[in-house]
Amino acid sequence: MQLFRHTRPKGPTAVPTSSQKSCHLGAKPRILIIGAGYRGYSYAEPIHSSGEGIIAAVAEPSEFKRRAFGERFIWGTGKPLEGQAFTSWEDFISYEVNRRELERTTGTVTDPGIDAVFVCLLDELHATVVQAVAPLGLHILCEKPLATRLTDLLCIYGTLLKSWETLQTEAIFAAGLVLRHSLPQVMLRKLVREDRAVGDVISVEHTEAVGWKHFEHCYVRGPWRRESTSAPSLLTKSCHDIDFLFWLLCSPASTSSPEPPHLPSKVTSSGRLHFFRQANKPSGAGPATNCLSCPVETTCQYSAKSLYLHQHLRAGNRDRPVNAIVPDIEDVFRKQGLPSAAKRLLEVLGEDYDDETPASQVSRRNWYGRCVWESDNDVCDDQMVTIEWEDELLPFPQKQKSGSKRSSLLLKQQCYTGNLGTEPQYRPAKIAQFHMVALTDAISRRRGRISGTTGEIVYDAATIRVSDFCSGSEVVYNIPSAKGGHDGGDDGLALSFVRAVAKVKRGDMGVSEAQRTFLNCTVEELLRSHLAVFWVEEARIGGTALKWEEWWAREVETKLKGMGLGNF
Repeated sequence: MQLFRHTRPKGPTAVPTSSQKSCHLGAKPRILIIGAGYRGYSYAEPIHSSGEGIIAAVAEPSEFKRRAFGERFIWGTGKPLEGQAFTSWEDFISYEVNRRELERTTGTVTDPGIDAVFVCLLDELHATVVQAVAPLGLHILCEKPLATRLTDLLCIYGTLLKSWETLQTEAIFAAGLVLRHSLPQVMLRKLVREDRAVGDVISVEHTEAVGWKHFEHCYVRGPWRRESTSAPSLLTKSCHDIDFLFWLLCSPASTSSPEPPHLPSKVTSSGRLHFFRQANKPSGAGPATNCLSCPVETTCQYSAKSLYLHQHLRAGNRDRPVNAIVPDIEDVFRKQGLPSAAKRLLEVLGEDYDDETPASQVSRRNWYGRCVWESDNDVCDDQMVTIEWEDELLPFPQKQKSGSKRSSLLLKQQCYTGNLGTEPQYRPAKIAQFHMVALTDAISRRRGRISGTTGEIVYDAATIRVSDFCSGSEVVYNIPSAKGGHDGGDDGLALSFVRAVAKVKRGDMGVSEAQRTFLNCTVEELLRSHLAVFWVEEARIGGTALKWEEWWAREVETKLKGMGLGNF
C-alpha cells in the first residue's frame, strides 16, 4: 500500500517576510502553480523546501484547494496578497496583462511578477493553457502529456515559436517527463550511452508495472478511463516510458553533441481492454453496478469500500487517493471526526448512474464507487509496443585520430562508403519492446533488460546488474532511495527546471544552453517522443507495421507546413 500512498509533508507553512524583497531572494525564480492538485504539490514541495525558488502564486478554482495550497507554500497563516491567489488561469493572465500595462504606462510596480509557470491541470486543458501563457514570455513546465490530441501538440510548438519570435526572446519549456530525472533511469542511461557498459545496444525489453490498485483508481473509475474524454492510456500513463526509450536509443549521448537523433524505422503494437469489462464480472455480483449495493462486496478485491475506507481512511491516510474522492476530507475529519469523514466518503462512493443518466453527465465526472466491470472505461489495460531502428551511417565523417587503431568493422564501413581516410559514425540496428501492464502488485515501477554487443543489463528500481560477456564478471549497482515520487524524478525535474530558469534570470546562461544543461533535452525532443505515442497508437488501432518516415511526413511535416512552420 505504501507505494500508492502519497502524504503531503507536514512541515512549516510559508510565512511572507520582508526579507523576501532582498536582492538575493530577488534572483530566485518566482513560480505560479496552475492546479493545486497532487501534481501541483509534487512540484511545489521540492522548490519550497529547497529554497531555490519562490512559490509566489496559485491558480485553482476550488476554494478549499486554493486556500490549503496557499497556506502551505505562499501566505502561511495570513491572508493572500494581491497577485498570490487566482480562481482560474484566465484570471491570472488578465491580472498579469494589466499589471504589465500599469507598470509600462505609469512605472508603478505592484508586485515582482512571475518568472515561470507550472501547468498541472487536467490533461485535456494542457494545450489550451500553454498556448495562452506562452505569449507572456514566461518559462513553462507543463505536466505530461503536453496534449491529448496530435494537432494540439503541433499547435503548442507553433505557438511557442511564434511567441518567441514576437517577443524576440525564447523561454525554457519543459514537460513532466520525470524519468529523465529519476535516479534509476539516469544511472541506466549513463551506463548505456556514456560508459558504453554493454557496447552497442541490440535490444531493450522495458516494462512499466502500473499496479492493479493504481489502474482501477485512475483508469477504470477515474479521470483517464476513456479515450474520448482523455486519451489512450499509453499517452496518459506511459508517455514517460516512450520518452525514456527515445532518450535512451534515439537522442545523442550528450546534449552538447552535434550528432542527429537516430530515428526509428517502424513500429507495431497490440493491446486492448482485457480485464476491466463486463464479461469478467463475478456472477455473484448480479446486476449491481455500485460496490455499496453489491452482494459480494465484502469478498471482492476491487471493493471501493475496502480500498478507500478501510485500507486508507480508517488506516489514517486522508491524502491520496482519498482526497481525490473527497477533496476536503481533511477538513471534515479535523472539524467533525472520523465517523463524519467516513460517512462523507461513503456518500460519494455510493453515487451511481443508470441507463437513464445522460452520457455527458456520466463522462464529465469520476465514479469511484462504481463496479470496475460496469464502468464506462475503454482504455487499454495491457499493451505491447515494438519499435525498430535500422543501421545508419551518419553523413558527416570525422577525422582519423593519429595513432588510433581501426577495427575490421570500421574498415568495412569505410570501404563501403569510400571514405578510407575518415571514420564515418556507424549506428547499428536495434529493437525495443515496451510492455504496459495493469495487473501487477508493484505500482508504477519499471524493470527491464538491455542486450548489447559486449554485455547485458538487468534492471529495476532497486538494482542495475551489468554482465560482461568477455570477462564473465557482473557489477551490481544498488540504487539509493531518493526523496519524492518517481524515484526522485519529481523533485529532480522541478529543481532542474528552477535551476535552468534561475540561470537565465541571472544572465548566467542563454535559454538554449540552460535547457540542454538542466533538462537534458530540446523542445523538439520532448515533442518528438510525445508524437511517437500517436504513431504507436495508429499502428495498434490499424493492426499494422507503421513506418516512421511515412507517418511523420503525413501527420507531422505536412501539418507543420500548413501552419507555416518548418520540419524538425
